[in-house]
Amino acid sequence: MSPAVSARETGPANSQLASRYEALIRLAEAIRSHPERGDLFQAFVNGLHRVVRFDAIAQFDGTALVHWHFCEPYNKDLDAFRSSVGADEETVVGWVYRNQQPVVLRFSDRDGRFPYLEPVWRLGMRSVCALPLSTAHRQLGSLIFASHLEDAYSAEEQKFLHLVANQIALALDDARAQERLQLLLDLTNRVVSKLDLRELLQEITESVRQVMQGDGVGVALPDPETGQLRLYAFDHPGRDEKKKDEPMLECIESAFRRGKCVNLSKEEIACEPKLLDAGHKSLCLLPLKSRGRVLGVFGVAEARENAFTEDDLSFLGRIADQIALAVDNALAYQEISQLKDRLSQEKVYLESEIRSELGFEDIVGKSEALRRVLSEIETVAPADSTVLIYGETGTGKELIARAVHNLSSRKANAFVKLNCAAIPTGLLESELFGHERGAFTGAITQRVGRFELAHRGTMFLDEIGEVPLDLQPKLLRVLQEREFERLGSTRTMKTDARLIAATNRDLKAMVDEQRFRSDLYYRLNVFPIAVPALRERPEDIPLLVRHFVQQFSQRNNRAIDTIPSETMEALVHYSWPGNIRELQNVIERAVIVTKGPVLSVPVADLKAADLKAADLKSNGSAKPVPAQRERLQDMPQHERLQDTLDETERGEILRALEQSNWVVAGPSGAATRLGMKRSTLQVRMQKLGIRLSRTAIRDGRN
Repeated sequence: MSPAVSARETGPANSQLASRYEALIRLAEAIRSHPERGDLFQAFVNGLHRVVRFDAIAQFDGTALVHWHFCEPYNKDLDAFRSSVGADEETVVGWVYRNQQPVVLRFSDRDGRFPYLEPVWRLGMRSVCALPLSTAHRQLGSLIFASHLEDAYSAEEQKFLHLVANQIALALDDARAQERLQLLLDLTNRVVSKLDLRELLQEITESVRQVMQGDGVGVALPDPETGQLRLYAFDHPGRDEKKKDEPMLECIESAFRRGKCVNLSKEEIACEPKLLDAGHKSLCLLPLKSRGRVLGVFGVAEARENAFTEDDLSFLGRIADQIALAVDNALAYQEISQLKDRLSQEKVYLESEIRSELGFEDIVGKSEALRRVLSEIETVAPADSTVLIYGETGTGKELIARAVHNLSSRKANAFVKLNCAAIPTGLLESELFGHERGAFTGAITQRVGRFELAHRGTMFLDEIGEVPLDLQPKLLRVLQEREFERLGSTRTMKTDARLIAATNRDLKAMVDEQRFRSDLYYRLNVFPIAVPALRERPEDIPLLVRHFVQQFSQRNNRAIDTIPSETMEALVHYSWPGNIRELQNVIERAVIVTKGPVLSVPVADLKAADLKAADLKSNGSAKPVPAQRERLQDMPQHERLQDTLDETERGEILRALEQSNWVVAGPSGAATRLGMKRSTLQVRMQKLGIRLSRTAIRDGRN
């Protein structure tokens, strides 16, 4: 044969071989581009037509399933073929998978070893070639080709088919690795994004079963109350969800106690009838370990024997690590949530205790006057506006201010209070706005002012009328511009503090007398609240008396449960010039001196005080009446002396008021006549029970 002839004869053969190898490469790429396992079989069916002659093809994926595909015209009889295959018959693909040897059969040489092929022969197939799908690391299944030709698979064709099977096995192994890697990534994402334990575990078991193609996947965790293992999540086709809470099998309990991986064979499963009844022949149990402790058990069940290879166990171990992390995170989240709830409860309790300690709970009463004040508090509290609280000394103005704060959006922040009358004038600015080191003599360190402390909270200034005139512009600037400078500093600081002011003085009269800035007054008087005196709400006195008796009885370890009706009547009819503070002091003293369960209050002293105040008001004189003389004679000497001094002072004040036509302030007022400040005179008048004439108040003379 000449070289030219040889080239012409071998050229088409080489070209055909090259095209087959090119088609084989494209087939492998097509398989790799189909990550979904359900699409893989159809992918290589479509690609193999270009490189292999067959009329039917089947794939065994290592489980109990065999996937068949018939070409025309045999595909019309596919349903009849499937119905004629016996479930218990030996399959050639199964035998090839177990023995890892190829099988080539012809219709004329069939020996009856594989009854499973009888329906294939009846369809008209005359030759079959079955090959294992394996890589160097694992067995992936087997592949079978069938043709209507008697001798379709020669030795040369078998070599090529073996190469085809190897390429398909590599592509399947790559797809399998990608699928498992994607599963691990998905598990990681779910672990960090979902904290509901039962829902998370259910999603994990579903994903694992799909990737592993197992019959059942579950996670068992100990019950928080009993400590017994319970099935938290289980994915199995047809599984009854109600059986999740059934007791665990002994093998699962053993894996949990020992904390080691268990790979049970069919023989070892025989001791668990429930597993056999479910059709499981392989069971892999892995402990869920985290930080040296076993949190539960992760298990995968299979219907085939020896289903789990070393590679499968390694992969399942990684899944178990992810599940353990998920369980640990979820348990930590639950614990944190419980601790957070507990802290919230403790916070509420402590806040309640603090409010009780500070007297917030002492806003007791049901009178119309008090309900009006509480209604005004509810109205202004959310508005974040400045509030000015009027009221006599002892009426509880600070408690009203704290109530406004507690009902506002600032309640989580500080409530800072300052009594302007209790701070010397020279130090009041430093208290309000702070100072820098060296700002004045004695300023050895930097000091933070009250307005800084009250940032985003509430600033309560009691006795606002005592703020000096030279300091009022700076206070006005804080209210309007929300800014100030510390003493000795040029740096402007910002503050977001809500101001609540209180006073027992007539600020409007002080404005008229030019002792209080009008612009500051109008800025403060945005929402005035007038707190009624105790004498203006006598129906609240019984409630307050019982409240104070209970409070001081607990504090002094006394058991007082009875208040005589005549005592309560005397308390209700007393004028209480010192308001609630006076009532509180009277009840505290009574609780201390009471020896038994019945409250003992010196009612005679209250009646005498009211009698004295009424006599002074009607007579305008400090001379005692006969009944008073008798009571004075019965007093100890030091008490008589103090009472005499009080009567003398009361008489002088009454005479000054009469001479000034009951005007307290001003150049011709009683305070000027007596040579004292207006505020001092008002305090002495309240202490001595001197009240202004209603006629004078109505005529506008004070």
